[in-house]
Amino acid sequence: MTSIPNISSWEGILNINYQKKANKTEIKSSYSRSPFKVQSPFYPENNDVCHTVIIHTAGGIVGGDTLTQNIYLENNCHSLITTPAAGKIYKSNGKIAQQNIKIKIENNSCLEFFPQENIIFNGAKYQQNYKIELAENAHYCTWEIDRFGRTARGEKFTQGDWKSSCEIRQNNKLIWVDRQWLAGNEVNCQSINGLNNYAISGSFYWMGSQVSLELVKQCRELANSHISRGEIGVTQGINGVICRYRGNSTAEVKRWFIDVWGLLRVHFLQKDKIISRIWQI
Repeated sequence: MTSIPNISSWEGILNINYQKKANKTEIKSSYSRSPFKVQSPFYPENNDVCHTVIIHTAGGIVGGDTLTQNIYLENNCHSLITTPAAGKIYKSNGKIAQQNIKIKIENNSCLEFFPQENIIFNGAKYQQNYKIELAENAHYCTWEIDRFGRTARGEKFTQGDWKSSCEIRQNNKLIWVDRQWLAGNEVNCQSINGLNNYAISGSFYWMGSQVSLELVKQCRELANSHISRGEIGVTQGINGVICRYRGNSTAEVKRWFIDVWGLLRVHFLQKDKIISRIWQI
């Protein structure tokens, strides 16, 4: 039995441009090329926040795929983007799969970018690159949750290669760089500098405003309600906060990240968190 789908590689493109019109954030223009598809936006928070679901119609990413996303928010916009299900990075056919995401957020705008977790199959070769540009009064919030290996089958990430690069600039000044690399082997599965015998790695970023040490402390305290087994860390950034998780439960890391998001959302945006109708937590 093979983990490699019998399909050709994709060169997918997704471009979305948001605008504020008549006190409503809406999609001004969008273009997608398979396997990407954008569902019709919905508004569970009146017209203020445009909730958008991005679908990957192929069901997963294979070696040789090159996927590009460009997301642009004009002034005074607020959008929440998510995905309907866990992403899958399949075992490589020998080629590297790549995803490049560029996001630009103008003044007084906010993007909350919450793709559901990725499952990195053993043998996958994957590289992703994020480049984020924030205006002076813009905010960006996101999480990245990756499960290495199909653990329900007892699979570990003992072969393959996973790389991630994230650069965030505000007012043309670099405020955060995060580069991660996990080579698939037994040593990295066990090492304290790798997965430390856990399966899941999670990162949460809130960027755009200075986060006080008191809020950083509250982010750590929120972990006590959800993290039963696993490791967490919270770091005050130049203009934001970064939360880390290493453990075995997608549900517990999501609950923690959602609570942190809710805390920061109320503080900086004066908005309560709203759980997306498609999240399973």
